[in-house]
Amino acid sequence: MATPRPALALFDLDHTLIPFDSGMAWTRFLIRAGALEAAAEARYLGWAHAYVAGTLDMRAMHRSTIAPLAGVEPARLQGWLGDFEAEIAPRLPAAAHELVARHREAGALCAIVTATSRLIATPFARAFGIEHLLATETRFVEGRPDGEIDGEPCYREHKTAHVQAWLAARGTALGAFEPSWFYSDSAGDLALLGAVTHPVAVAPDARLRAHARRAGWDILELHAAP
Repeated sequence: MATPRPALALFDLDHTLIPFDSGMAWTRFLIRAGALEAAAEARYLGWAHAYVAGTLDMRAMHRSTIAPLAGVEPARLQGWLGDFEAEIAPRLPAAAHELVARHREAGALCAIVTATSRLIATPFARAFGIEHLLATETRFVEGRPDGEIDGEPCYREHKTAHVQAWLAARGTALGAFEPSWFYSDSAGDLALLGAVTHPVAVAPDARLRAHARRAGWDILELHAAP
């Protein structure tokens, strides 16, 4: 009898596992903490609009979001991250927890794959109980984030490369998994969606919804109102 092949479940974060933008949640948290001025919210919203339009300069957005933390003592930053995790945990939808749990209980290797900075995404991964996180890596200098991205951002076509490098480090490859899933809301993730055996469009943007319908992909309205 043939040995069953392992399963893989990959999840985008913003507007997929969560029905909001993690970077905006973090920005608002820092404003309330007095670490950012109120204008930072409008500035971040501008980056979000550029993302939707496909014109985002990922490195500039990361610099704008993370560089203000360079002057924060590492212990204080860790305290903020702990407080942030406690704040966002009740906002994580039960349906998303259930989706992750189904894959985990079926024995799938699970990972979040997000363009969000690892600094911001880590509290969400912990709250979901997902051990593996592939995110945009922040460069640290003497223990402090300087706002620059370390390597390529985990964004658009680079997500596939991040997944391939992660699996290679584990001694395996994407093709070794049957089945493999990737859940995402964005047409920006078409490369990775097309690389798995079971792409799932979650409350997708208009372009991804149209593509999913043409391709016969599953469409999941994970955050639809009851």
